[in-house]
Parts: sequence; structure tokens; C-alpha cells
Amino acid sequence: MVVVGAGITGLTTAYLLKRSGKSVAVFDRERIGSGESGSTSAHLTCVTDERITALAKRFGDEGARRSWEAGATAIDLIESNAAEGGIACGFRRVPGYLCAPFFDDAKLREESKAIREDAELAARLGFPVTFVENGPLTGKPALAIADQAVFHPLEYLAGLAAAIDGGGSYVRERCEIGETIEDPLAVVVNGKTIACSDLVIATHVPIVGNRNVLGATLLQTKLYPYSTYVIGARLPAGSIAPGLYNDTTDPYYYLRVHEDREGLYAIFGGEDHKTGQQTDTEACYARVEKALCRLLPEAKLERRWSGQVIETDDGLPFIGEVAEHQYVATGYAGNGLTFGTAAGMTIHDAIMGQPNPWRQLFDPNRKASSVSAIRTFVEENVDYPLHFIADRLRQNKNAGVENVARGDGRVLIVGGQRAAVHRRDDGSVVKVSAVCTHMGCLVRWNNAERTWDCPCHGSRFTPDGLVLGGPAEAPLEPL
Repeated sequence: MVVVGAGITGLTTAYLLKRSGKSVAVFDRERIGSGESGSTSAHLTCVTDERITALAKRFGDEGARRSWEAGATAIDLIESNAAEGGIACGFRRVPGYLCAPFFDDAKLREESKAIREDAELAARLGFPVTFVENGPLTGKPALAIADQAVFHPLEYLAGLAAAIDGGGSYVRERCEIGETIEDPLAVVVNGKTIACSDLVIATHVPIVGNRNVLGATLLQTKLYPYSTYVIGARLPAGSIAPGLYNDTTDPYYYLRVHEDREGLYAIFGGEDHKTGQQTDTEACYARVEKALCRLLPEAKLERRWSGQVIETDDGLPFIGEVAEHQYVATGYAGNGLTFGTAAGMTIHDAIMGQPNPWRQLFDPNRKASSVSAIRTFVEENVDYPLHFIADRLRQNKNAGVENVARGDGRVLIVGGQRAAVHRRDDGSVVKVSAVCTHMGCLVRWNNAERTWDCPCHGSRFTPDGLVLGGPAEAPLEPL
């Protein structure tokens, strides 16, 4: 069996399959956990981004219960894997809170009512949830839930990889994944053909694999990539209890507080936006920093990074078989670690022929379940025609390479072609095609991360055009 992607989904799937007696090969284009699993804010919570009352309206009470059950079961599995495998990843149970907006009181009464309804439904469905009138941090209403967790995801993934590798199974980094072959099923890795009985695509945004282009494109229309901004900060002792704190702003802020050898540490983030559609990403970091300082004035900022979350039209991930013996898992929104772990369990059970409580709920081939899901589908897919045409009309044909400052990037017309031009810090210039290799939109420069981002479907590239994240599979063409 071949697994493409050595993040939380791929390694969990491979670990469970090997434990069931299968031989597994895991391949990653970069390093273990170097994708979104390594960029996460590392919340382990069963509380989904989509409110539980909204899930109940779309999927019924049982669908809502199973959605949260998947997260709770995933946390239990991570805990047991770490304990049984002796993985020193700092796993610790903490409470979680869904809070009324941290900074906006305009709809406080309305939000308080909605949070109370969420808490009542979750408790009725069997989860350890209570409504708190005066919650933590701001003293505003909150949903409090017990038995959530924090851990160090990269240390956990390293432990899983070490347990997988050996005894006829393999974990390999720095592997170029080429085409897949349908009959017999195989995948080309670093130019060599690797035969397999099953193929698991665990790459955040699935590559095409054996599906036809139409099928892959249809799945892409139901995936919406958002960039999110995260900062890490040291906190004074006793300033706040370890735990997970999210608010109900849209886009929401999220805070994780854990304790390490040096004391309390906060991971705080927010300011999400469609990938490639924010011109000043430095301003996003500035707003996140300002928000944290308002919330915890004594926080001492240490580092920052960005991640990407994939939303779907109905709020739940797509996990399961998309072609014969080919599986994908994507669309985790802000629950990547729990849904990624649940995906490993779901795909393992499908390959082993075992029953699974979430297989139908997360089926990648499911239809839109409500009017709101259909509305989301239409609104999100306006981006492609809009940016495909409008970005071409906005090009300044008179701007030259000399207008690109050091450390900056701009899309210019060079030699009659649309070029993504970046000037390195040493003054040298690199030029690649500005046309995204996925579906032909023009990329945009991300000044905070120094990447080329596609505003249509969220592909990301290095300054010299190499793929950082899909759905694009080929680099930007050099000029």
C-alpha cells in the first residue's frame, strides 16, 4: 500500500495499517510534517468550526453527534498511540472554550443565545459540555467542554514515522511523486514505479491520481483554501490556565495555552482570508499581534507563521474512496489534527473491510445537503472566473523589472508574457510564469511569506516557482 503525504493523515493511516499487518510505503515531497501538519496551531478539540447546531440542521442530530464523535475519538487515539508507543509529545488533557467575540459586543446577546443553544444540544448528544455565563479571558458567555488536549504534533509524527519504518514498511522524504498507473495500480516515485494494492492521497489538497480530470476538478470546486496567521508568545506565570480558547467572530480568533519547561506559552491566530486575495499580508500579522496584546497585554511575542485551512461547502471534510482502491482526505477547516486522525481511522477501516461510523457522513461523493451548502458552493466558486479575467485586465503593461524592490515581487509583462518577478535580497532577479499551473489564474505576491499565491484555488509557490501547496502539481514555468 502506498501513502502519499507524511502529515497527520498519511502517517496515522500508515501506522494503523501496519498495526493491522499490512506493508506500507509512505512518500513525502518534503520532510515529515513539513506541510500543514507542521503549520498548525495544534488544537486537539472535537468542537468543529461549523457550529454543532448548524451541523444538526444539515445532517440531523445524529450527523452532528458523529461529527463531534470523530474528533473526540481522534483525541483518544492520539493519547493511546503516544502512551503505547512511548512518544514524548507532551500530550495533556485541557478544557476547551467557545467564547463570545473577544472584542465585539455588538451582538453579545445574540451570540450568548446561540452559544447556549450549542451547549444544550452538545450536552444532549452526550458530550461533556456546559454553558458558562462568565467565561475565561473576557468574562463573556462561553461553551465549556472537558477532555480536549494539547500536544507537540511534530514530535508525535516523528514517533509514528519511526514505528512505521522497518519490517517491510517504509517512510521516505524528499520524494518526487509522478503519475499514477491504473492497471495494475502503481505510482511513480523518483522515476521508479511502485506497485500497490491501495493508494492513499494525504496531501492537504489531493492530487489527481487515477481520477479523471473532470472528477478531480469537481472535487476542487467544493474545496476553499483560506490563509490564517499565527503568532507564538511567552506568558507570565499564572496569567491564564492552559486550555483552548476560540471565539465566535467570523473569521474567528483562536488561542492555545500550554505549559513547557520555561513556563506558559500562547499560540494565537486569526485574520483568515481566501488564499491569494489579500495584498498586504504583513497587515494581517499586525492585526493578530494587536489582538493578542489586547487580550493578554503581558504577552511577549517570539515568532510567527502562517498556515492554510481548507473549507468545504457543508462544513465537513471529504474522506474516503474516490476511485477503485484510491482514497483522499481533505477539507478539515480548523480541525486538521483531529479530522486528519479520524481520516486515518476511516481509510484504514475501508481498506480492511471493517465498519466505520463516519464513512457515509464524510463520503467525498456526497451531495450538497442544504440550501446553505449550495449557496456556499456558488459564492465560493465565483472566484475562478472573476480572478481569471479581472487579474489579466488589471496588468500594468508599462511597469518594468526595475520597479521591483529587493525582497518584493510583482506580476509584470515581460517580453509579451505575464511574469512573476521577484528581486532577491542580494539584488538578483528571478522570473517565472505568473500563470498558475492548476487552472491558469495569475498568481499574486505574498509579501509576508515571500510566496506566489493563486487567488482562485489556493496553490502556493516559492519565489522561483516550486510548488509549496496544491492543488497545482507542476511548478511555475521558468522564463
